[in-house]
Amino acid sequence: MAWSSVMAFFFLKPEIEKIYEIATKGSDDEKISAASILCGASLVRGWNIQEQVVLFIISLLSPPVPADYSGSESHLIRYAPFFNVLLVGISPVDCIQIFSLHGMVPLLAGALMPLCEVFGSTAPNGSWTLPTGEELTSHAVFSNAFTILLMLWRFDHPPVEHVMRDATPVGSERSPDYLLLVRNSKLSAFGKSAKDHLKIRRMSKILNFCMEPIFMDSFPKLKRWYRQHQKCIASTLSGLVQGTTVHQIVDVLLNMMFRKIGRASQSSTSTTSGSSSSSASGAEDILARLKVPAWDILEGAPYVLDAALTACAHGRIAPRELATGLKDLADFLPATLGTIISYFSAEVTRGIWKPVFMNGTDWPSPLANLSVVLQQIKKFIAATGVDVPSLETGGSSPAMLPLPLAALVSLTITYRLDKSPDRSLVLLGPAMSSLGGSCPWPCMPIISALWAQKVKRWNDFLVFSSARTVFHHNSDAVVQLLRSCFTATLGLSPSIMCSNGGVGALLGHGFGSHFSGGMAPVSPGIMYLRSHRTIRDIMFMTEEIVSLLMFSVKEIASRLSQEKMEKLKKTTFGLRYGQVSLGTAMTRVKLAASLGASLVWLSGGLSLVQSLIKETLPSWFISAQTPELDRGEPGGVVSMLRGYALAYFAVLCGTFAWGVDCVSPESRRRPKVLDSHLEFVASALDGKISLGCDYATWRAYVTGFVSLMVGCTHKWVLDVNVDVLKRLSNGLRQWNEEELAIALLGLGGATATGTAAELIVEIGA
Repeated sequence: MAWSSVMAFFFLKPEIEKIYEIATKGSDDEKISAASILCGASLVRGWNIQEQVVLFIISLLSPPVPADYSGSESHLIRYAPFFNVLLVGISPVDCIQIFSLHGMVPLLAGALMPLCEVFGSTAPNGSWTLPTGEELTSHAVFSNAFTILLMLWRFDHPPVEHVMRDATPVGSERSPDYLLLVRNSKLSAFGKSAKDHLKIRRMSKILNFCMEPIFMDSFPKLKRWYRQHQKCIASTLSGLVQGTTVHQIVDVLLNMMFRKIGRASQSSTSTTSGSSSSSASGAEDILARLKVPAWDILEGAPYVLDAALTACAHGRIAPRELATGLKDLADFLPATLGTIISYFSAEVTRGIWKPVFMNGTDWPSPLANLSVVLQQIKKFIAATGVDVPSLETGGSSPAMLPLPLAALVSLTITYRLDKSPDRSLVLLGPAMSSLGGSCPWPCMPIISALWAQKVKRWNDFLVFSSARTVFHHNSDAVVQLLRSCFTATLGLSPSIMCSNGGVGALLGHGFGSHFSGGMAPVSPGIMYLRSHRTIRDIMFMTEEIVSLLMFSVKEIASRLSQEKMEKLKKTTFGLRYGQVSLGTAMTRVKLAASLGASLVWLSGGLSLVQSLIKETLPSWFISAQTPELDRGEPGGVVSMLRGYALAYFAVLCGTFAWGVDCVSPESRRRPKVLDSHLEFVASALDGKISLGCDYATWRAYVTGFVSLMVGCTHKWVLDVNVDVLKRLSNGLRQWNEEELAIALLGLGGATATGTAAELIVEIGA
């Protein structure tokens, strides 16, 4: 298979290069045809040449300035029909995913930003005629490029994510600035590694690619819009001055959206603190006045939305007219969908708008199938071992949504969903899912019910999306889901999905309607992977995961046969350099610890790992542990296994967070946390801290943690204060663990080596 792939690559590479050459040097019609080929099956199905095609497309989106070009406008304008074919071709979500899988998102963003800047600054006074006879304007090219750019930095998760957890991030991680920084970093470092040299040999020699760094200052219009976007998220709108160009655009847009009811001027006056100097009469006059650059329209769009929403809240326009007006705005300039999403999401987050009744008269009603959706959600999460009795299963309570959310969902259902979804839903759909999940229950089921009425074939996916939001609203459901993850992985559950245990039982077979007449149950691991980002309180997760880990150890021990228990009783405490001889029990304990560490890292990343090691684990050891877990277990085997489990759990969490070397940026945060934890361990060994846990648990934890550190993460030892290392070694000697004590000191640097030598001499004497 590998050889055939190589042969296919070398066979197809000259053909793809020939198409690329036509796209760069052919006639205008030939260029368009070549671009269509590159964005078609070559990109979607040509997996063995995808990397080449992706680079070709990015290169074609960034043509160099011709040597003989002397025009006043940008040279990019002349390529508008060609760019449009490329942009439409790569706009599907599957194509964007291909760029992401090849790590080309930052490079694609760097190619799109100049297009957005140029075409967004060009008024649509002229147009280009496509081979199909369709007229193409600068607004259309800009909207296509801008929509893809928004998709690249996960614009579908605007301000809602900022309030869905305890910590409030300053901004989106994948902002335009961030994408450019990654692009510049990748290009500056390219060619310095052996892997890059192999990639260069595979790359086409005719590829023309710009390697110069790009910064946001090169795109003043885009930078200004992004600042306005952040301002819109942070606070309510203000600053619209009467008589300015922006105010005039706002007034014309409102006339375009609500010209049928003739009340746009009243809405504009009452909500924007100004009145229009002139009123547009007729659709042609309005469109003529809107032949302005797209960036100017985007600047006025938030004020238009604020005026429209305020007018609807005060009854001056009907909800149906609001949805129709929003659709007209999005149809006129599809790029305004980004502003619509960010504005309505911010307003929902602020919580200043009253909820509205989805009664079927003013707003669309979900009551036809809401109760069915709620029942399916409850049944769906029950299959993962989660029971939430508080879920509403009836339709007695009125269906209500916050006004901005109701307006947004009303806009989405104005699009045709029965056949191929409109490209606008690429932005609207994910944003609605994120926004609905953050609102009070049952907002997301209401949205799902409304969408399911439009497209019945989406019902299973919509139920799954709604089921994820249960874990945002109910902490007890999160604990139950975590418990299901442990029981599935360890094979402790009698259910069909989890009987064999292992990663297969944890993750199952993904999501889908595998059974006729209904959805296949989703495994607990998949459910957690899809819902963990929506969990509000992640700081309680460490305590719950530690508790579940301890319970799992008890279950593992209780299922051992008496013969195995007798063998375990004869096993000594000696844990040498990470090697264990506890047989089947230890193998499953390691599996449980690996799962626990993965869940901690997945749930909260670096901050949660540091909280675990600095706070949760010391508190657990100090607090008095209930003896029920050990009841009926001979020789304190469970206590010993618990200590080993915690040792593996802690070291794996640290490895995920900091790595095992001293080179990565994450490793710089390791010394403070690790030294603090080992200071606690040393103080407990010195007798300065009283422990509430079982002695066997404590001894197994200390010897296990130190053995793993010596055998697997020996670079960590250099981060620990030498005095702490000496105290740890003294404590180990008291347990007759001289070999482990010497190994620990031997890795502690020159200062600790002397102490290790003294210890060796003392033992020899």
